[in-house]
Amino acid sequence: MTRVIGVDAYALGWVAVELHDGVFTRAMLATTLYEVIINGSGAAVIGVDVPLGMMPDRWRAADALVAEKLGPRRGSIVRIPPEPVWNEPDFTTANKRCRELTGQRLNRQAWSLRPKVLEANALWQRHPTLLFEAHPELSFRTMAGAPLEHAKKTWTGQNHRRHLLARNGISVPDNLGSAGQAPTDDIFDAAAIAWTAHRKATGQAYSSPSPPEDKGDGVYAAIWA
Repeated sequence: MTRVIGVDAYALGWVAVELHDGVFTRAMLATTLYEVIINGSGAAVIGVDVPLGMMPDRWRAADALVAEKLGPRRGSIVRIPPEPVWNEPDFTTANKRCRELTGQRLNRQAWSLRPKVLEANALWQRHPTLLFEAHPELSFRTMAGAPLEHAKKTWTGQNHRRHLLARNGISVPDNLGSAGQAPTDDIFDAAAIAWTAHRKATGQAYSSPSPPEDKGDGVYAAIWA
């Protein structure tokens, strides 16, 4: 049996969906990503919708490549600044550092991800073969064969995403227990990442870029789908 987990960050922590042989098994909420790893002991891989691996002095190639593939959904991708930017204590100094390294300003949305980015990357260093980076819109785009027209928070967008999941063997039940407290789009995002996790575990997934980008220290950054 191939057991995998897809994880999406949300306002109160993390939403996770587990699949066994590509079929929905359970959804769960966690305060920390470490809780997901512990509760998911035995998983072949765990996909996370958080940037893993930053470049030392430039923007990542993965973000630009995936944004191009997403068409109207390209706004869901945030460019990830160089690693030294994340070590700054506040947005003002981080923005200054970003300008020094790239000549461009730091996006506030990217900076808002900092706590989860630092948490996920610390765990990735400890579990480099377990964790990998995915992006739900790229996963849905891969399922559909084309960029999705409607945003994930719209009625039409959510119905389309649920249909895509079901068409690919992932039927999300109406009753998710306590995990049902999470926003609908985050549940679907976690399920889409779990779909990619199954593909990665079974050798079907592809990376953007391909091959993954080398940070220069033997660590490679890419978004999988």
